[in-house]
Amino acid sequence: MSEAAIKGQEPVDAVAGGAVKGADGVDTVWVYGFDELDKVEAILPPNDWEAARSLLGGKGANLFEMTRLGVPVPPGFTVTTAACNAYLEHDRAFPPGMWEQELAALKRVEQTTGKGFGDPANPLLVSCRSGAKFSMPGMMDTVLNIGLTDAVAESMAELTGDPRFVYDAYRRLVQMFGCVVMGIDDEPFEEVIEEVKAERGLKLDVELNAEEWKRITGRFQKLFKAFTGQEFPQEPEKQLELATRAVFNSWFGKRAVDYRNATGIRHDLGTAVNIQTVVFGNMGIGSGTGVAFTRNPVDGRNELYGDYLLNAQGEDVVAGIRNTEPIAKLRSEMPDVYAEFVSICERLEHRFRDMQDVEFTVERGKLWMLQTRNGKRTARAAIQIAVDLADEGLIDQREALLRVTPDQVDQLLHPQYTEATRTEAVEAGKRIVEGAVNASPGAAVGRVVFDADTAEEWAKRGETVIMVRPETKPDDVHGMIAAKGILTSRGGATSHAAVVARQFGTPAVCGAETLRIDVERKAMAATTEGGTVYVREGDWISLDGATGDVFVGQLATHEPDVAKEEALAKLLSWADVHRKLGVWANADYPADARRARSFGAEGIGLCRTEHMFFEESRLPLVQSMIMADTAERRAGALDLLLPVQRADFQGLFEAMEGRPVIIRLLDPPLHEFLPAYDDLQLELSDLKVHLQHHDSLSKIDDALAEVRKKEDLLARVRDLREANPMLGLRGVRLGVIYPEITAMQVRAILEAAVNVQRKGIPVEPEIMIPLTSDVGEMAVMREIVDRVAAQVAEESHNGVAFKFGTMIEIPRAALTAGKIAESAEFFSFGTNDLTQTTYGISRDDAEGKFLMRYVEEGVIPTNPFQHLDPDGVGQLLRFAVAEGRKTRSDLHVGICGEHGGDPQSIALCHDIGLDYVSCSPFRVPVARLAAAQAAIHAAEDELAAAAAAELAAAKAATA
Repeated sequence: MSEAAIKGQEPVDAVAGGAVKGADGVDTVWVYGFDELDKVEAILPPNDWEAARSLLGGKGANLFEMTRLGVPVPPGFTVTTAACNAYLEHDRAFPPGMWEQELAALKRVEQTTGKGFGDPANPLLVSCRSGAKFSMPGMMDTVLNIGLTDAVAESMAELTGDPRFVYDAYRRLVQMFGCVVMGIDDEPFEEVIEEVKAERGLKLDVELNAEEWKRITGRFQKLFKAFTGQEFPQEPEKQLELATRAVFNSWFGKRAVDYRNATGIRHDLGTAVNIQTVVFGNMGIGSGTGVAFTRNPVDGRNELYGDYLLNAQGEDVVAGIRNTEPIAKLRSEMPDVYAEFVSICERLEHRFRDMQDVEFTVERGKLWMLQTRNGKRTARAAIQIAVDLADEGLIDQREALLRVTPDQVDQLLHPQYTEATRTEAVEAGKRIVEGAVNASPGAAVGRVVFDADTAEEWAKRGETVIMVRPETKPDDVHGMIAAKGILTSRGGATSHAAVVARQFGTPAVCGAETLRIDVERKAMAATTEGGTVYVREGDWISLDGATGDVFVGQLATHEPDVAKEEALAKLLSWADVHRKLGVWANADYPADARRARSFGAEGIGLCRTEHMFFEESRLPLVQSMIMADTAERRAGALDLLLPVQRADFQGLFEAMEGRPVIIRLLDPPLHEFLPAYDDLQLELSDLKVHLQHHDSLSKIDDALAEVRKKEDLLARVRDLREANPMLGLRGVRLGVIYPEITAMQVRAILEAAVNVQRKGIPVEPEIMIPLTSDVGEMAVMREIVDRVAAQVAEESHNGVAFKFGTMIEIPRAALTAGKIAESAEFFSFGTNDLTQTTYGISRDDAEGKFLMRYVEEGVIPTNPFQHLDPDGVGQLLRFAVAEGRKTRSDLHVGICGEHGGDPQSIALCHDIGLDYVSCSPFRVPVARLAAAQAAIHAAEDELAAAAAAELAAAKAATA
C-alpha cells in the first residue's frame, strides 16, 4: 500500500496534522524545549493532555512534564509531530523555519549544560529519538552520540582518561548512523567486530580494549564510505540534520506501518523527534544505567521491578550482553541515588496515575531520568494494577474499567505459554505453523488424532489429544469436546471449528494452509523454512490459539486458576454496576451452563438442540426418525427421542436455577445427521464388489440385505440433498413440513420445566423458532406450541409459564419485525447467518477465497463475521428493534451469534439498545467488561455532546 494511500485512511488530527501558530499568530512553532510546556499548553485546549501528546508525542510530553515537576532530566527539546507531517506532505522537505528553530533550541541546550556542540574542549553529545503519540517500541529509528567527530573523540579520550569508553561510543554512532540514516545493512559492521574479537580469541564485546575499539571505528568509517561514496560527516550539525530526517522518514518504514496496522494506530499522527543531551553511565564505578517499572509488570504487585548495571550504557541492559543486577541491590551500592530514584518513581506514578516504565542513568553519582511512559504489562498485572490504583484513590472505578482491555481478560482465562517458552521453541526450530488464524485463545498440548471418534476414544482412556482436520463438521462435535485443542488447515475465525472451539473454551488454530493433512494415512506434513516436518498420529504438538502458531513437541503451559483471581472478580463486580446490557451465555449442556454461571452469566441466550442429537448414543435414533417413510413411524422414533431431550433440558433448567433459558428448536438440514452422499456411494460400490466373492447362500443373503439397507439410505440422502442447504429445508421450515418434530421438542421442554418446578426450582423457559422469514411461519409454530403446552398442562396438572420468540437471521424478518412481534415475545438476532444473508456470501467460502484479501487491501474495513457490520447488518438490527417495539413495547431483544462476545460488536449492541448479548461461557467475563466500557463511553459522549451544545448556545447568545 502506498504512503499516500495509508495517509488517506484516516482524517488528519487537528493538532498532530496541522501547523501550530506561535503566540504572535504569524510564525509557526515547530520546536519546543523540555522546559517550555507552558508555551505548548497556551496553544492547546485547557487541561487537554491528549492534545499535548498528539503534538509532542508520548515520550516528549512526558519529558516536558518531568522537567516541570523538577525531575532531573537531561536538557533537550522536541520537534513536533506537526513538523513531521508537514515534512512528509511536502516531498520530505523541512517546513520553513523548522531547522532554524532546531539550531536555536540546540544553542539553549548548550547554554544550559555549559557544553558546546562540536566543541572538542567541552563537547555536547545528543541523542535523536522518535516519539509518537502512542508507544511503538523499536518500530522507528534512533541515533545516539550525535556530535562525536574525530577531533571530539580524541579530545574526549584525553578529558575522560577513558579512551575505551570514547571509541566504543564513537563506533556506535558510526554504526547507527550508517544503518539508520544511510540504510546500510548491519551485518558488515558486526562482521568487523567479530573479526577483531576472533584475532584475540575473545567472545564478548566488553572484552575489547580501547585500541581495538579505535581500530574498529576507523574500519567502520571506511565501510561507511564504501557503501555511501562519502566520508562519515565530521560536521555535528550535519549529523543532527540527517538524523532528524531519518526519524521523520521512519514513520513510514515498513515495520512501523505494519505495527500500526496490527495495533490500530492511525497513520496520520506522525512522530515527534526528541533531541536530548547524552549522559553516560559508563564513566567508572560511580556511574550506571538501568530500566525499572514502578510496579511488577508480571503480576502487578506494588514493588519496584527492574535491572541496572554499573559502568554501562543503557543498551547494555536491554541487549543482555552483561548480567544485570536487580534494582533492589542499588539500595546498597548507591543508597543516596536509590532513595532519590524511589522518590521520583512515586512522584511519576502519582502524576501519570499509572504504573511507569522508566529509564535512568547515573553519571558520576548524579541521577538522570531519561524517559517515563506507561509500562507494558501482562494481563494479570493489568487487572491487578487497575484495581489497586482504584483502591488507592489514584483513579476511580470507571477509569479502572477502562484501563483493562477485554483481550486481557480473555488471556487471563486461558492456558498460556510464557514468552520464554515460545522463544526457546522458535529458536529450537520447533514451530511448524506461524500466524495462522488465531481462532480461539489459549495454549494446548496433546497427541495428534485425525478424526472425532479417535479423539473421543483416546480421551476416554486418559490421553490428552489435539484433533487435526482439514476442517470440522457438526458430526465432529463429540471429538471436539474431547480434544484439548483443534487444528485445521482450512476455515477462518468464524468457521465451524472456530465457533465450537470458542464455545467450549478450547484453543484452536484454523486456516493453517502450510499443512498438508492426510486423514486416511493419519499424518500431516508442514512446510517450514527448515524443510518439511512430518507429524503422525500419536505425535505430540503444542498450539497457541492466541497467536496462530503450532509447535512440534510438548511446550510447558501456565494455566491460571480463575477462582483465585480476586482482582478480576472485583473488577467485574464494578463492571456489573456500570453496564446496561445483560450478559447471557450460549450453552448446550448442563456443564456449560454451570461454567457460564460461574463466569457471571445471567441466563442462557442460546441452547442449540441439534448438538444434543449428534451424540453417539442418540444419532441412530435421529437417523431412524429421518429414514421413517410415514408420519406414524417418524412419531415412533420421536417417542424414543423425547425422554432423552427432556433429560437434557431438565439438566439445563436445574443448572440455571430460575434464570432464563432460550432453547432454539431444531435448525440444521436433516441430511447433516446422515452419512455424506459421496461416502455412501463408495461404500455401496465396495459392498457390491465384495458380494461377488461370497461362496455361501447365507453370506450372500446377509450381504444383499446390507446392500438394500445402504441403497435405502443413499436414496433418502439423495432426496434430502439440496443445492444450497444453508437456504434450504432447515429451521422453521422443518417445523412446518415436519410438525411432529416441533411438537416433540416443545413437549420435552415443557415437561422438563414441570419436573424441575416440582422440585422447588424456578424455571424460565423460552422457546425460540429459528430462521423465520414470514409472520405466517410464526403463526404455524405458535399453534403447535400452544397446543402442546395445553396438553402438557392438562396431563401434569401443572402449567408452566414460558416465552415464545424467534431468531432474526433473514433480512426479510428484520424488515417485517413489526408484524413478527405480533407473535414473538422476544427477538434474538442470529448475527452470523444474518451477516451471511445480508452480504449474500457463505462465511467459510468467503473467508477462504476473498474476504481476508478484502480486509488486507482496504476494500472493507474489517471482517464482518468478527465485528458486527454497523452500516448494513447494524442498520437491520436498529430497524427491527424499533419496529418490533412499536408493536410490543416490552419486546426483549438480544443477540446470540459469535458477535455477542466481541467488544466492538457489544458497543454497537449497547448503542442500538439491545437488552442483552449472549456468547460462549468463556467469553462471559469479556462481555461483562466490554458492556461496562460501552456504557461508560456512551455516557462520556453524551456529556461531551451536552457541553458542546451548551457552548454553541452560549456563542449564539453573545453573537
